[in-house]
Amino acid sequence: MAIDFHPAIGTIVMCNYDEGFKVPEMRKTRPAIVISPPIRVRANLATVVPISTSPPMPEMPYHYRLTIDPPLSKKFDATEAWVKCDMVCAVSFERLSLIRNGKDITGKRIYRIEPISDNDLRSIRACVLKGLGLATLTNHL
Repeated sequence: MAIDFHPAIGTIVMCNYDEGFKVPEMRKTRPAIVISPPIRVRANLATVVPISTSPPMPEMPYHYRLTIDPPLSKKFDATEAWVKCDMVCAVSFERLSLIRNGKDITGKRIYRIEPISDNDLRSIRACVLKGLGLATLTNHL
């Protein structure tokens, strides 16, 4: 189910890359990390970078190895994942959904909303800059 709010920076969400993207762009639903704050004049958009459980070949400076513990879900059960920081994308909230973590005792859905650590987020932002060819700006993070 699509979200109707801007998730906090560092939140891992599910992003539907299925519609409107072309190879070699991302073409499936996968986890992604929100890297932008809410921006008033960009209503209903969030900037994200995708996460993959497959190691990149070859590993590049714009890839970031992220430890996810506990794992995201049964489908994404790896504790190690790779953030593909060269594939940064601004997407509509319509493409995003929160990760479900089951239900509480009353039957209400529980969502994973805690953001990644500040250190991981800082490293991911540095990798995004490297992926954009702006590696010299990483000194300012």
